[in-house]
Amino acid sequence: MKAPIVGYAGLTHLGLCSAVGTATKGFRAIGFSPDASLVASIAAVRPPIVEPGLDEALLTHKARLTFTAEPERLAACDIVFIAIDVPTDANGTSNLAVIDAMLQSIAPHLKADATLAILSQVPPGFTRRTRFAAERLYYQVETLIFGRALERATAPERFIVGCADPAASLPAAYSAYLGAFGCPILPMRYESAELAKIAINCFLVASVSTTNTLAELSECIGADWSEIVPALKLDARIGPSAYLKPGLGIAGGNLERDLATVLNMANRAGTSTEVIAAYLRNSSHMKEWAYAKLKRTVLDVVGRPRVGILGLAYKQDTNSTKNSPALALIERLRGVDLTVHDPVVSLGAVANVTVAEAPEDVADGADAIVLMTPWPQYRNLDPTVLADRMRGRIVVDPYGVFNADSMGGAGLEVHSIGKGALLDSVGR
Repeated sequence: MKAPIVGYAGLTHLGLCSAVGTATKGFRAIGFSPDASLVASIAAVRPPIVEPGLDEALLTHKARLTFTAEPERLAACDIVFIAIDVPTDANGTSNLAVIDAMLQSIAPHLKADATLAILSQVPPGFTRRTRFAAERLYYQVETLIFGRALERATAPERFIVGCADPAASLPAAYSAYLGAFGCPILPMRYESAELAKIAINCFLVASVSTTNTLAELSECIGADWSEIVPALKLDARIGPSAYLKPGLGIAGGNLERDLATVLNMANRAGTSTEVIAAYLRNSSHMKEWAYAKLKRTVLDVVGRPRVGILGLAYKQDTNSTKNSPALALIERLRGVDLTVHDPVVSLGAVANVTVAEAPEDVADGADAIVLMTPWPQYRNLDPTVLADRMRGRIVVDPYGVFNADSMGGAGLEVHSIGKGALLDSVGR
């Protein structure tokens, strides 16, 4: 069988990385967006997103990649994925109208036997309601993780495929395409696949929430969460890949969207929502962690404090700031003199905020430095240089990026989630 041609309708984070991942497997991929300027930028290897390895992959596999603003070019495709990043509001509610609009735009141009797969994340029930021939319509669970999107697109753990009839064979072209990745293929009914993605994220949130709860408790009782983690990873019921690194709550939009979806469905169905509500409360609490440390150590102590902030993206290896803890902290510190730095995110004009050219510059005259995005390049900052340029001694490092011993040797006082001060027998 001739190798299928794979189309992607939508060149946002999901669609672009998926198209490039497809090309790395030897398939021809056609990416469509109605935004001609976006198409031109991507074709010129100036993608609007930051992902490790993306620019290099675009260059390496350009012979198999076509980017277009003309939907009729998708007529050459055997499989077309709707691959839009679905926007969410402040409450995590998805705007699904963008998927309907994209389908209306491309459907007239698809060939009669083309397979259509919705890759964008949707709530249970959406795919079955979609007006397209059921025998050619599928929902495939996306595996996008910002900062690891290309890695996930080229080496998925498994494919979860929602079908009108899970017992029926997948179309030959679709089966051949999925089979090229060498991972398990799990067909199931539409609603099961749609809920599977949400289930995966809920279990992730459960790990995050439990980790954050116990890591924060570690600080209070003189324990060190990093010493506990290896014991948990060696427990077969938890496992070596468990997410056990504490952080500042959930951000980025995707996890929040899934929690909102579960809450809405559970409320309509009359099932329990207490555990999901608890996850959201825990996330809100952890988003305040850095501010609480600053308040106790600096804001309540220094008359006119100056604070340096390292990192604006919601996580490393991305330029996304959706629900970024750093931006929330900046808003919380309104009126405080701030100096900020991020290697990829630009910050517009904000009162009392200075943008530093180099990460060390945030230390100038600072009473405290707060590391809000764990970019790897921050790990190599010289503690002595920071200490010499600072006015105060406080370093708030939620993620434990800095070497605490080196920082302490330079006379700096480091605060990290999960690391409590050693207690003597009297303190106990």
